[in-house]
Amino acid sequence: MTVRNILLASVCATLMIPAAAFAQPPAAAATTAPLHDQLHRLFHESDEAYLKRNPVYAIFRGDLRYADHLGDFVSDAYYDAERAAGEDDLKRLRAIDRSKLDATDQIAYDVFEWQTVNALNNLTPEMLALVAVRPIDHFTGFHTFYPGFASGQGAAPFKTVADYENNLKRHKEYVVLIDRSIGRFRQGMQSGVVQSKMTVSNMIGQLDAIINQGVEGSVFYGPVSKFPDGISPADQVRLKAAYAAAIRDELIPVHTRLRDFLKNEYLPVARETVGIGSMKGGDIVYRAAIEQLTTLPLTPDYVHNLGLSEVARIKSEMEAIKQKVGFKGTLAEFFHYIRTDPKFKPTSKQQLVDGYYAIGKKVDARIAEQFSTIPKTPLEIRYYEAYREKTAAGGSYESGVYDPKDPSKNRPGVFYFNTYDLPSRTTPGMETLYLHEGAPGHHFQISLAQENDRLPAFMRYGGNTAYAEGWGLYAETLWKELGMETDPYERFGGLDDEMLRAMRLVVDSGIHAKGWTREQAIQYMLANSSMGETDATAEVERYIAWPGQALAYKIGQLTMSRLKAKAQQELGAKFDPRDFHAQVLMTGALPMTVLEKKIDNWIASVKAAK
Repeated sequence: MTVRNILLASVCATLMIPAAAFAQPPAAAATTAPLHDQLHRLFHESDEAYLKRNPVYAIFRGDLRYADHLGDFVSDAYYDAERAAGEDDLKRLRAIDRSKLDATDQIAYDVFEWQTVNALNNLTPEMLALVAVRPIDHFTGFHTFYPGFASGQGAAPFKTVADYENNLKRHKEYVVLIDRSIGRFRQGMQSGVVQSKMTVSNMIGQLDAIINQGVEGSVFYGPVSKFPDGISPADQVRLKAAYAAAIRDELIPVHTRLRDFLKNEYLPVARETVGIGSMKGGDIVYRAAIEQLTTLPLTPDYVHNLGLSEVARIKSEMEAIKQKVGFKGTLAEFFHYIRTDPKFKPTSKQQLVDGYYAIGKKVDARIAEQFSTIPKTPLEIRYYEAYREKTAAGGSYESGVYDPKDPSKNRPGVFYFNTYDLPSRTTPGMETLYLHEGAPGHHFQISLAQENDRLPAFMRYGGNTAYAEGWGLYAETLWKELGMETDPYERFGGLDDEMLRAMRLVVDSGIHAKGWTREQAIQYMLANSSMGETDATAEVERYIAWPGQALAYKIGQLTMSRLKAKAQQELGAKFDPRDFHAQVLMTGALPMTVLEKKIDNWIASVKAAK
């Protein structure tokens, strides 16, 4: 999956963190500066204020000025500050005459405006009354994000004594945030806006897993289980004791408080139904989520019917593969064959790690044929940690940092894959998952934007789900150009992954707008793909937790594929995929309407060139 950084994006979506603007060097005073400088001064000042209000986002970018704080999330004061900042940003932006900006600045203007308006739409009192009172779920929220972040294996750095002490300070704010979340849940209980019982049960299980780790076995103890060079023996002893105390006296108790509240008070009043449409105000939430996440004003019915059409198309291609390999049974029987035959089963977690690295080498050999710029940020491959693997997606990407001016900040991007219930996993589809999460998928999309310091930082680090996940799925369509999926079973795996994204249109809208049950959605996915029941269950429970997010993949990909086909048709021999991909990637994540306008302008400029 992923988000911009997929883990952080999920957290931001749940906590209503707006996609604010980020850095360019300050320009001259706005009263006398040219319009370009006024615009970029706005970007810079908005960014500086945003990072101070949202320090965890700064840490992901390698900015440690506020690293002793986590953030004042979930509070009324936080939402008020975000709303006031957005209103001020929009007022300043609209005081700049867009028509007098050059083409590049017009794109920046449009993206900034879209992000700010979108953020403000989600910060109205009416929307917060429906969303803020459901502060976490089993797929997004700080209780799923923060343990990995603070584990010593995530984005939080552990290179100096100050880093270790900052983490202890963040723990205290995390405790406040979790207790504050309980308060928000109580507000929802009073207003009748509550999570589903299924979601609550999953959260209880996640919290049990964290609590049961104990102290020295805790994911939070990870940073002091191994120290970097430069931490003195005396500091190591002191920090080990401090970390153990924080886990014993602060973190285990707050997770226990949340678990007990959810189990004893909240679960009995939670919704029996899983669709957001059955919740008070749920239809408003779902329609807003569709527009926010796809960046287009689509209706649930349109999305559902588009999904049915795509499922039928992909199914016909699957039938062709079945015939090619000589399988004599039905497509449903072919799905069962791939799910169950031992030759499609991984033998170990390490086999999968090695397999993904081998796939990466094959992609690297051909990637320059399609892309003119390759990320400098390295890519690592890991499987999910035990505490989160059960409810995690099949794969995800966590962004890295590349700073040539300060290499100490650097960290690789990470492609995570899921090994929970390993016997239920299958190997067809490994190539397409790598294309999506690794290269040229999220790793390219996120890293190339972040490494392009000519962009204002809201275009380097900001984003939207339709672009990010649409690009990941579009990257899968490059299998032939990159010499992948030459084995028919791997190609079937590619179709199976595309089918997953098409089924999401049907299932997400079915659950949240048409009253589908959890079991109905799982059975639909099993009937139309070779997914195992474990994966299908995790997928459906993800859609229940995060309405609308799963729609963005196919909507974004179909938009990008349509724009590519348009460029190929209009440019003919002048079409170069490297130029097209540069147009899509090198200005960061654009809303679909802005991307389409940009590609149309590029096509016109290429046609006009001699």
